[in-house]
Amino acid sequence: MSAVQNRKEDKQPHRTNLYFDISSTPWPIVYSPDYNITFLGLEKLHPFDSGKWGKIVNFLKEEMMINDETIVRALEAQEDDLLVVHSKRYLNKLKWSFIVATITEIMPVAFLPNFIIQRKVLRPFRTQTGGTIMAGKLAIERGWAINLGGGFHHCSSDQGGGFCAYADITLAIKFLFERVEGVSKAMIVDLDAHQGNGHERDFMDDNRVFILDAFNRYIYPGDGYAKRAIRWKIELEWDTEDSEYLAKVEALVAKALHEVTPDIIVYNAGTDILDGDQLGGLAVSPQGIIKRDEAIFKAARINKIPILMVTSGGYQRSTARIIADSILNLHHLHLIDQRLI
Repeated sequence: MSAVQNRKEDKQPHRTNLYFDISSTPWPIVYSPDYNITFLGLEKLHPFDSGKWGKIVNFLKEEMMINDETIVRALEAQEDDLLVVHSKRYLNKLKWSFIVATITEIMPVAFLPNFIIQRKVLRPFRTQTGGTIMAGKLAIERGWAINLGGGFHHCSSDQGGGFCAYADITLAIKFLFERVEGVSKAMIVDLDAHQGNGHERDFMDDNRVFILDAFNRYIYPGDGYAKRAIRWKIELEWDTEDSEYLAKVEALVAKALHEVTPDIIVYNAGTDILDGDQLGGLAVSPQGIIKRDEAIFKAARINKIPILMVTSGGYQRSTARIIADSILNLHHLHLIDQRLI
């Protein structure tokens, strides 16, 4: 860790509404209806299902796993929270609609007044970011937590992109380092189909954070500089299927946890590895995704490491059902439970 980092972390943490005591009654599953993005149909101009988070909740309610009183409601990250990682200059750039249009890859957004963009696009992102930060604390307290949104792994401290405006993974880890005694090492397991270049750039020179990343080698972002931060890397070929994918991921996760014992695992569980996802370019089945999540939670449980899961990318309408089925499977196998573990 650099001298600059040491000086920064000597300062007293700011006051935040995101860290507070939550009873053991609700599941450590974090969500808010404010996650979902709907505005004049503009959200349909991007292949991402910007209402998938609410659909996941509805599926879990249908299966009688949760109700509104048994999950944790996410709060919006405020400017002081975001400044833990982001520069004032970057946050000011988000006041330009063209910049937000570029980040979200929805160019008509450039022509809308920024106050509308703040309310209809960036507030949902800030609320999901608050959810990831809250879930980090919950994971330490309860052994696991899932934010049904978040996973904005293309955003770094000073640059957004790829539908990622705030660096929620970096923020969750920095909050833990600053505020939770005994948390001094973190492992990011990024299994979205795309390289997690945002958190990789943020933690490039931080020897407290260890990154495992498995991604399609041919697709966005292709960030060669950020790859230098990856300690354990799998660069996948087009149309990689279940057997090869699961064998490689499980072997590398086992290797990583043999070499390093982190205080928390942050698991970026993108579903864009699904067969047929045009942006992911891989060919993993729904059952393969469920098996993948099961393997990561099993590894965390066996090694007694708290785990925070975020849902990240996935560009097919079926992904919400798959995420819900995966969470139900984790519960069925007693890898997650409502009680303290």
